[in-house]
Amino acid sequence: MNQQKPQASTSSEYQFKDKLSDYAFFKGNLVDLIPNEHLINYDLSSALFTDYAIKDRYIVLPTGKKMKFINNEELDFPDSTMIIKNFSYRNQEDQIIRIETRLMFKDPADHQWKVMNYLWNEQQTDALKHIRGASLPISLKDDQGKMHQTNYMVPNTNDCKRCHIRDSKLIPIGPKARNMNYTRTGQKQNQLAKLAEDGHLSNLPDLQSVEVLPNWIDKANYSLEQRARAYLDINCAHCHRTGGDAFNTGLFLSYNEADTVRLGYYKGPVSAGSGAGGLDYDLVPGHPDKSILYYRMNSTEPGTAMPELARTLIHQEGVDLIKSWIKELK
Repeated sequence: MNQQKPQASTSSEYQFKDKLSDYAFFKGNLVDLIPNEHLINYDLSSALFTDYAIKDRYIVLPTGKKMKFINNEELDFPDSTMIIKNFSYRNQEDQIIRIETRLMFKDPADHQWKVMNYLWNEQQTDALKHIRGASLPISLKDDQGKMHQTNYMVPNTNDCKRCHIRDSKLIPIGPKARNMNYTRTGQKQNQLAKLAEDGHLSNLPDLQSVEVLPNWIDKANYSLEQRARAYLDINCAHCHRTGGDAFNTGLFLSYNEADTVRLGYYKGPVSAGSGAGGLDYDLVPGHPDKSILYYRMNSTEPGTAMPELARTLIHQEGVDLIKSWIKELK
């Protein structure tokens, strides 16, 4: 099968294809999901929790074009870039079952990002364009081998836009420079350095000058503070930051935020309503049980649970991390 890279007319808005197979991202049929050579596989030092979903991430660059390093957060992607993310889960028999594939495309018609979801069929042979979202009953195995039953929420395209918006524009939220500035398991070379060496990334400075978002699981190399702040950054800060969907809350959870009031210390909630659980402050140092942040992370109730999108289960490992971090705050 001929390898196809995303193309778009500069005279009209890009139209997403009806089926994932129509893009020819993967070799042959989609049963084995073997990427074609032009797909650039990447990973993140810390990843957003999505009901223990297994995620595969790819970038497709237009022919002859490169990403450009701008700063610790921002990579400049050329027009006609496609970002692909597959979501799967592990069932009781340890089989990998695909649920959805999300695409982001940078449209040369207006230089803006567009999003689309694709829902996998029961036969696992293809995924169809799905705009409306869906609730799928599944039984999945978590990272410790424990089984969970839940209704996995496939977001609609408007849900995607809520998380990916900044200053009224859609942006990728995973592939930031600091999120990719590490050496992946099984690799010998830093991921950013390899992208540059392979001709996919330009303007990369000395890696010593590029920030690193810690791996929140890595207790050996990072402190509790670093791991907790990294977890909040990747799970919460795309909304809880300047220009994000939750900007009006006054709670800012980016990794480099240094203002303790903006981080929630003794800050009253702005718009939580009954979701605050009757608690007075977003974060009370030393007291997770008095902190709205911990209360909402430890809930699955609609209107209370945070993040309010992307999960239906409590991420116990993440909740325990934030609980331990709040206990140590002074």
